[in-house]
Amino acid sequence: MMKMKKLNAITLATLSSCALFSVAAQANDEFRQHGAHVHGEVEFNVAQDANELLIEIVAPGADVVGFERAPETDAEKQALQQAIATLEQPEQLFSFPANANCALEYKSVSHTLGGDEHDGHDHDEHKHHDHDEHKHHDHDEHKHHDHHDHDHDHDHDHAHDGHGEFTIEYHFECGNIENLTQLETSWMEKFEQTHKISVNILTDRVQGGATLEGSSNRFSL
Repeated sequence: MMKMKKLNAITLATLSSCALFSVAAQANDEFRQHGAHVHGEVEFNVAQDANELLIEIVAPGADVVGFERAPETDAEKQALQQAIATLEQPEQLFSFPANANCALEYKSVSHTLGGDEHDGHDHDEHKHHDHDEHKHHDHDEHKHHDHHDHDHDHDHDHAHDGHGEFTIEYHFECGNIENLTQLETSWMEKFEQTHKISVNILTDRVQGGATLEGSSNRFSL
């Protein structure tokens, strides 16, 4: 957990100090404040730190489940559960070069549709099982107590402005990061409401962006 927190802190600090991402971050903040995300458009933020890779995805609820408020019918509840199940399996969404030897270390899927918000965090079970049990009983309880009111108000606003969205994070550790020269995504196959993906990239080789549309599903790292 400490390693992932360190990576996340390093990554976010790097992104916030980079002109490439500062504009995107500012725009994203404004969208979140005004509930003005664009249906059909998803954002990928991809950053490398040494042999670690972080992928963050921000997607409108309409793209993922077809609605942006709390599910009301059994069909909507089932659609939400199925979407979360898919999002919790990044191997269904991304294809890594085999010789990069990348393994999932951490994943997080959350949404602000309202109702029973999902905020699932899952670490590598082999490495973090014992620590997670302690964390959920002690640290998380304290953390959630401290921040519950703020988070609840934020999610509550999204639920009532009809602009609920999903935020997904995947952290990978790669044994041969130098071989990670590109990524292929099947996002638009899994979530057909998405017609455009904006990719922000910050790695040792690439500092820039890419746009995926139509049959385009690959970007360079």
